Amino acid sequence: MTLDEIKIAVAQLSPQELAELAAFIQVQDGLPTDQRIEMDFVPATKHQELLAEIDAEIDEGKIAPLP
Repeated sequence: MTLDEIKIAVAQLSPQELAELAAFIQVQDGLPTDQRIEMDFVPATKHQELLAEIDAEIDEGKIAPLP
């Protein structure tokens, strides 16, 4: 989906839906990058193993956290 398509879809939202979208975007914008990535994987449990692997590599010092 392109940004233009999103803009068109947003323009068609009801006031309630627009408020919900605004709240969602505010939460997304305030989350640290790691939390955003984890939220992208929920509830797709097929990715939980990958996230556990990445967490283990971070704990082992193989991957440095983002600033």
